[in-house]
Amino acid sequence: MKALVVYDSMFGNTEQVAQEIGQALLSEGHEVQTLRVTEASSQQATEVDVLLVGSPTRAFRPTPAITQFLKEIPDNGLQGIKVGAFDTRVSLKEVNSKVLTFFVKLFGYAAEPMAKRLQQKGGAQALSPEGFIVTGKEGPLREGELERAAGWAKGIARAA
Repeated sequence: MKALVVYDSMFGNTEQVAQEIGQALLSEGHEVQTLRVTEASSQQATEVDVLLVGSPTRAFRPTPAITQFLKEIPDNGLQGIKVGAFDTRVSLKEVNSKVLTFFVKLFGYAAEPMAKRLQQKGGAQALSPEGFIVTGKEGPLREGELERAAGWAKGIARAA
């Protein structure tokens, strides 16, 4: 299986998750490329068996660079490709803010709209979108999140 992990990262947390996902797929014997969105092309996204896209949640959505990358994938360009989306986010439970909870319920996190866009481009969702928790605005990742990311990736590998 040939996989591509495309990510954007503001403070390094999403990059850590993406690298962990790539390593987990590699450990399962798959050919993997893990690229920052500025290094990836929409053409590369159409030439793999699995495409995973990750972004930090910024203002309840993916970064503009990830949004643009997804827009550039041709319509039906992901036919026959297993897709998955992940993000990094704060824990509502840990933040304990009624205002933030309201807005998250209204707008959500980055992974869900990315997953929807991947499916609109013809991709077959391999697993549900996933969020990985950062502590504080800039991180670091909560303990155990990298292990959870590896497990998520291995689930995608089994589904593909």
